[in-house]
Amino acid sequence: MKNLTVIAAGLGWSVLERNCINRIAGLEFSPAESVFPAVTCVAQASLRTALKPQEHGMISNGVWINELKKPMFWEQSANLVKGKRIWDDSRALGSKVGLFFFQQSLGENVDAIISPAPIHKHGGGLVMNSYVKPYDLSERLHKKLGKFPLHRYWGPLASPKVGRACIDWFEALTDEYDVDDAYLYLPTLDYAAQKYGPGSKADNAAFTELCFQIECLVKICEKRSSKLSIMGDYDITPVTKAPLEPNVILRREGLFRTRSVATRAYPDFYSSGAFAVCDHEFCFIVGERREEAVKILLQTGEYEYSSELGENYDILLARKGSWCSYKWWSSPSEAPDYASHVDIHNKPGYDPTELFFFGRKIVKGTHGRKSNVAKMEVK
Repeated sequence: MKNLTVIAAGLGWSVLERNCINRIAGLEFSPAESVFPAVTCVAQASLRTALKPQEHGMISNGVWINELKKPMFWEQSANLVKGKRIWDDSRALGSKVGLFFFQQSLGENVDAIISPAPIHKHGGGLVMNSYVKPYDLSERLHKKLGKFPLHRYWGPLASPKVGRACIDWFEALTDEYDVDDAYLYLPTLDYAAQKYGPGSKADNAAFTELCFQIECLVKICEKRSSKLSIMGDYDITPVTKAPLEPNVILRREGLFRTRSVATRAYPDFYSSGAFAVCDHEFCFIVGERREEAVKILLQTGEYEYSSELGENYDILLARKGSWCSYKWWSSPSEAPDYASHVDIHNKPGYDPTELFFFGRKIVKGTHGRKSNVAKMEVK
């Protein structure tokens, strides 16, 4: 391995400022501007393509598929990310590339991939499994490492220590199938800051854990004489206000429609004029009547309009200290069956309350605005 590039979730510059340091594991960090919107899939796609979000097409963790009339979150197809990859030229000359724990990585034109890929059982529950390329290494890695702890990767049992599992799987695969350029995602800081708030006791413990994980990566790179780069993707900021519910407003105004099934209100995107696809601090408005929807939401005084991605995208930012909830129901009896469960693919929006059992706690951290992140150039 010649180069390892690491994206550390939630590693904002404010994290280092709170801890009064600019060095981790002997590596010196400096502030750098994040992408916008500052969320996982946008940052990862921007790194892979060196393109702006409006050019590569990933403007949030979800996409609106107009042909299906449906928003879809956390889909894994690499075809969702448009544009040439930063490794295409070197790979054409024979270099090997590995992509580890990146979103939209399945089907990517690289030589090695690891991605959590559970199997949903008909009777409920999951079979914990990982998608591995080269394919002939999959069974061997699973025997060596066991099942990837997906329940620690997301949901109410998520743990900063899952980053150790990401490193273990990355190291085990590249021990057997070396690549020239490796890209690794660490979710270590993501959970505690959202659940308990930036600077909380749990968040500080997560930062200590990240420092340990970076030390592990430094040792791996020293052993392999590899160059290491590390960057954050966004800065998590405190939540001090109640979440906004744009789709409650759009439903009340007749722009978003639902259908009642056994007393529950399910989306009817086919007949809706507009819908707010919500993701952390922002939402983007879709539908034939999106201009009307934007006007209605702006009149509430709770949102600000962003024109950064150009006229093809209507993006609204929640007031500072708040975030955008995808919910469209006012009565709990109308909530769809997936609302109180971890169900990242069925929900038509990002739902941070999945970090809590039954979604009954208060989210304390959010992100999405452009901010300063911590970055360490090639060492």
